[in-house]
Amino acid sequence: MSACVPTRAADSTRQKRIHQPHSPPPTPPRRFRIAGADLSASIAVFLIALPLSLGIALATGAPLQAGLVAAAVGGLVAGRLGGSPLQVSGPAAGLTVVTADLIHLYGWRTTCAITVLAGITQLGLSYLRVARTALAVSPAIVHGMLAGIGVTIAVAQLHIVLGGTPQSAVLDNVRALPDQLANVDPAAVSMSALTLLLLLAWPRIPGRVGRLLRKVPAALVAVAGATATASLAGLTLSKAELPSWSSHALAGLPEGPVLGLVAAVLTVTLVCSVQSLLGAVAVDKLVTGRPELQARVGRSDLDRELLGQGAANIVSGALGGLPVAGVAVRSSANVQAGAVSRNSTMLHGVFVVVAALLMVPILELIPLASLAALVMAVGIQMVSLHHIRTVTRHREVLVYAVTTLGVVVLGVLEGVVLGVSVAVGVALHRLARTRITHEEREGVHYVRVRGQLTFLAVPRLSRTLHQMPRGSSAVVELDGSFMDHAAFEALHDWQNAHSAQGGTVELAGRAGARIAEPAGSAHCRCRPWTPWRNHHCEPSASPQSVPLGSSPPGEPGEPGEATASSGRLARDGERGESGHQLARGISAFQRNTAPLVRGELARLAREGQRPSQLFLTCADSRLVTSMITSSGPGDLFVVRNVGNLVPLPGEESGDDSVAAAIEYAVDVLKVRSITVCGHSGCGAMQALMNAEPGGAMTPLKRWLRHGLPSLERMAAKDRPWARLAGRAPADAVEQLCLTNVVQQLEHLRAYESVARALREGVLELHGMYFHVGEAQAYLLADGEGAELFDHVGAAEDLRHPA
Repeated sequence: MSACVPTRAADSTRQKRIHQPHSPPPTPPRRFRIAGADLSASIAVFLIALPLSLGIALATGAPLQAGLVAAAVGGLVAGRLGGSPLQVSGPAAGLTVVTADLIHLYGWRTTCAITVLAGITQLGLSYLRVARTALAVSPAIVHGMLAGIGVTIAVAQLHIVLGGTPQSAVLDNVRALPDQLANVDPAAVSMSALTLLLLLAWPRIPGRVGRLLRKVPAALVAVAGATATASLAGLTLSKAELPSWSSHALAGLPEGPVLGLVAAVLTVTLVCSVQSLLGAVAVDKLVTGRPELQARVGRSDLDRELLGQGAANIVSGALGGLPVAGVAVRSSANVQAGAVSRNSTMLHGVFVVVAALLMVPILELIPLASLAALVMAVGIQMVSLHHIRTVTRHREVLVYAVTTLGVVVLGVLEGVVLGVSVAVGVALHRLARTRITHEEREGVHYVRVRGQLTFLAVPRLSRTLHQMPRGSSAVVELDGSFMDHAAFEALHDWQNAHSAQGGTVELAGRAGARIAEPAGSAHCRCRPWTPWRNHHCEPSASPQSVPLGSSPPGEPGEPGEATASSGRLARDGERGESGHQLARGISAFQRNTAPLVRGELARLAREGQRPSQLFLTCADSRLVTSMITSSGPGDLFVVRNVGNLVPLPGEESGDDSVAAAIEYAVDVLKVRSITVCGHSGCGAMQALMNAEPGGAMTPLKRWLRHGLPSLERMAAKDRPWARLAGRAPADAVEQLCLTNVVQQLEHLRAYESVARALREGVLELHGMYFHVGEAQAYLLADGEGAELFDHVGAAEDLRHPA
């Protein structure tokens, strides 16, 4: 055993090797491969996209081939260049009304030119890196816009469902409905009803058979069922017409009034960009539900996504296709079908091209009434009850309603402008409306401020505060998220004056959570609602109260966050008061944080823990697992020990706690991944490097024996060293910290439960390294001939798991 411990000379040699690493063998060129998951996902997305693309083209009044062109270009161009690898782009229902209006006003070829110009505008916006600005639009406006578009689509397609022809305006369609109902086409209505019935019933088939059948998209089943029934019954119906590709119309020079064309380009740009960027954010949320994808796919690059959408619109418009945007239905299906890269999106585009070239005779059998029923169902779904409940809960239902009605009655651009105007008005009203009340209970004066505290409320606030008797105890509750400088000065001056007259002042946030507490001579001047950080604290200057705004410069407060930092506990411990500080921290939790998390913890208590990951890391106090993983209660099953070590199964260690935790996590909790996380400056690795042979076998030395294989791995000349992307390890200790993560992953694979789960494909192993001084996380990727730790988010296609 002792022969495995390096001597000082060996340590010096290793340090030289670290700073002069041997060159890895040349990497062979990578061959293009398509994962099986991407292939199956692309087929599922294609089967959804095909009928929807034809239906949306029908709803706009464009040639049906235009929908296929947009679907193919969206898959190939936006899929390859976009910044959201799993988002599927193509003709979107949200653009139906805009495109239909453009075709009615300017004709098809000019509409294609407008699409090209909108794509160029999107490229410019991508170059300016303003993509995230779109996320500043109120969700009530976005949902209202989509709801208005959905109503417009549903009303228009209802005419085709009944066997008629829609008008160009929503109000005209509504006025024409009575006459249309009096002249119903029974064949069209029957096929539309069959389409809607299959669309609703297919996802609800119960049992094992239902699970198998649901793998086929409901939209495809509905359209195929109606098509087969109409053909077998010999019904006389209007069918889809796809003229020869040789006569397909391409983009022409734009014709029309300049201001009208500019407004059209801006409208298409706005709707395409907002829908695509919000879709990319939604895809990120779906990916979060699949932890194995997060490191491989990463978060969406919104500026690059805007670039990809702009390029797709240029190509689609030039080839005579509809405008392109990210499509929520197809993107959701792509993620849920198991896609792991952008290859699935691109493959679906290839399949659309094949269908457009080879399946025209089959596509021309589809009844238009069936496609109209499909698009009408999509339009109805765009008026989401969930969204209505959400905006109602946030008191933005007026913005939602005005935007929806504006889109339906006036048009998309006009409705959005109207919604923005109402949203600004509502925000100003809330900013100016402040309610101030005063009451006395048991000798304590309570002043409650409801709403934003601005200069407009200063006279009323000052009048109320100066009603406080000298030397009295006062509590000021600020139930708002904004305070301007005038209000701050008024409150601060009054607080100082009242304290100088022998009174006490306590400032509280929402629900009575204290912003400042009575302080003793050793109390920290940092507000408990500042964000967590390992900051330096200073003794309070006043024994009466903590002055408002006493947090260090540059540290903005965040109401609702109240945690006692480990640094604060440590320094108070040096003063001999760590026990008191711990009690104060627990008290702060009970008062401020417990009310916020009690509901979630109650749910976890009822349902039991169901973590998705086992996180094995070091016991070092600087490593805060919940902070570096942004996780909360119930997310991680955490095991911590000195050196993040995993004893080999069967070894006599005197401690089976790690093995028991692994078995429990894999066999009982059914975690989907295990992460071993090392960190910089690890004391256990330093102790391994400095260990001398012989001497008394203390508990620490016995435990660190499980790290000896890591030393041997680092000393072996026939093995490549673990390394960081972009730089060499700082010293031998950091090299050992990296090597130790790789070695402990090998130890994990030796456990029977882990090996079995890996064989069955239900478990993945991950390696992670956290540099404390840089606050930078690195993930272990499968390097070719070397173990590489890459920056999180730095690689677009991080090869994972370890």
